[in-house]
Amino acid sequence: MHGTVVVLDPGHNGGNAAHPDEMNRQVPMGFGQTKPCNTTGTSTNAGYGEHTFTFDVSGRVASLLKSHGITVYLTRPNDIGFGPCVNERADYGNRMHAAAVVAIHADGASSAGHGFHVCTASRRPDGASEATMSRSHTMAVDIHDALTATSGLSTSTYIGSNGYFPRSDLAGLNLSVRPTTFLELGNMRNSHDAGLQSSSSGRQHIASAVASGILAYLARP
Repeated sequence: MHGTVVVLDPGHNGGNAAHPDEMNRQVPMGFGQTKPCNTTGTSTNAGYGEHTFTFDVSGRVASLLKSHGITVYLTRPNDIGFGPCVNERADYGNRMHAAAVVAIHADGASSAGHGFHVCTASRRPDGASEATMSRSHTMAVDIHDALTATSGLSTSTYIGSNGYFPRSDLAGLNLSVRPTTFLELGNMRNSHDAGLQSSSSGRQHIASAVASGILAYLARP
């Protein structure tokens, strides 16, 4: 795995709220459709932002992967800027010829629901081969299983089925021609999930599970 390239895409950004015009600009999302460049994301009821969570977890995952000789790139360098747009994030993974592209997010739903879900592409992206789609599915399963085993998060009780949720409205999936998956690492409005997301130890458990799933996938022939 030494030298293998992985791209991590920490969702949103800390400065998005201060740039509404840029964030509301319509950009391609795949299949001839458009959507806003980006959004502010959600937060816990105590105000801990999704953008902060995703950047922290992505950094932890990157450190773990690098310790195995993997080359890791993030789609944004800090949590104080704005963007990139969703289409630019997808293009980054394509340009880096990544063996794996993993989008890191958290959800904001009714407080009664909890757990993670893995978003998978419900349509094959233009330019992506069936082999790439198969690899994306394999990676989704490997990360799902690692999250179930060690993250402290359960599979989602409020969306999808058994922790999987196929979607066709995510540019990160629709525009990627590399093996890609999109993670919603818990519901930030749920007290249990928010407790994990807001604590350093909880984020380390989540990041370790994500990294373990990526490593399991990369170890496959």
